Amino acid sequence: MPESVPVRCPACRREHVYTAPSYPCVCGAPTAPRLDPAAAPAVAAHRAWDDEWISVPCAACGRLGQWPHPELGCSCGTVLRVPVATTPPPGSGVRPPGDGMRSADRGTQSPVAGPGSPAHRPAFQPRAIRTARDAVTVAALYLRWLGYRDIRRADQRPPNGIGLAAHGLLAQVDPTVRPAAARDVECLWLTAMTESADCVYFCLAGYTDDARARANTLGVPLFVLDLAGVPQPVNDAADALNATGAPDGRPWTGRRLQE
Repeated sequence: MPESVPVRCPACRREHVYTAPSYPCVCGAPTAPRLDPAAAPAVAAHRAWDDEWISVPCAACGRLGQWPHPELGCSCGTVLRVPVATTPPPGSGVRPPGDGMRSADRGTQSPVAGPGSPAHRPAFQPRAIRTARDAVTVAALYLRWLGYRDIRRADQRPPNGIGLAAHGLLAQVDPTVRPAAARDVECLWLTAMTESADCVYFCLAGYTDDARARANTLGVPLFVLDLAGVPQPVNDAADALNATGAPDGRPWTGRRLQE
């Protein structure tokens, strides 16, 4: 069973319970890092791909695998790295990472749907993000998990990142290492309004305070993509979308221009 530890965001002091993500070893056994509950999380202010991976041994066969640092996206917009223990517990041959430092949000569990989600909705299956293409793939899989169909590349390319479209929905995926700004959110919203569609934003590096405030005003759902491949809601609109999904192919409805 993946372990869970309490995590307090140093920016807003919110308390979270973080579950370590697990990944299948080549032998088929689930493998997860062992977390350090005594260490404080670090804020992921800057990203470098080479620093985002740790070596985790398989408890079943002992094979070392390279997995992303676990990360937690706080609702205040801060991305946290949860500390990882460097040695296994005494008397247990279970999952110690090679380089312990930090990382992130919900573990093997996907963005778990809230109580209002359809009962038939299966658990979201994360996919580790190593490249920009992986980020787009995860966003598309997540939208499909929410119930959107006919997901494709958007006809109009956004100023930053990559656009995805589904029936009644426009999504922007920003896999860069800079936080999305208010202008990015506004451009997505305006483009969606011209197509009479709702919109959703996925970003790897989080959002500026102005971007979060603007998204809250416009009702744009914001998600942070952690490297484990789990989209994390960072505002109320995203929480609502994550909880209700798009049942029967009908997209979640945010605030439209005519409102």
